Amino acid sequence: MKEKKIEVLLNEYAESHQNKTNKLIHWICVPAIFFSIFGMIRAIPVPVFFEDFSSYINWANLILILVLIYYLFLSVPLFLGFIFWGLFVSFGNEFLFQLLGTKGLLWLSLGIFALAWVGQFIGHGIEGKKPSFFKDLQFLLIGPAWLMNFIFGTVKLKASEPMSKSNSDDIL
Repeated sequence: MKEKKIEVLLNEYAESHQNKTNKLIHWICVPAIFFSIFGMIRAIPVPVFFEDFSSYINWANLILILVLIYYLFLSVPLFLGFIFWGLFVSFGNEFLFQLLGTKGLLWLSLGIFALAWVGQFIGHGIEGKKPSFFKDLQFLLIGPAWLMNFIFGTVKLKASEPMSKSNSDDIL
């Protein structure tokens, strides 16, 4: 039987993530990188009209919607998990934006981003393998999916149910 795209991507990602220490580092650094990227994007000013309407209409949430669509086409269960993660990222960054302001959120996000990438490269140094995204940038979005797949495995859900005509109607 032919492997589904999400299975191929997760298996390929797993090839360079075998070491226990590297895996542990990824559990900390991958969510931190994801969160901080959206924090940096949230710090980008939006047109005043959007701000007046709702602080949740911002570039970070627009990009987050596009990322969620990517996960939807890879795997419906992953997409559903990422809705919850996406809400945490959105509300968390909005809270920090209101608390720290644009510059504060930007500097905090840059700091988290830099430290988390240092951690990632330390993990890959321990692993002895290059990060997957050196081969294909798509793996920057597969890292979070790889972690989410472990969560689904814990609760006996499969993260390998790609969107198709047969199950696309079940979503609505």
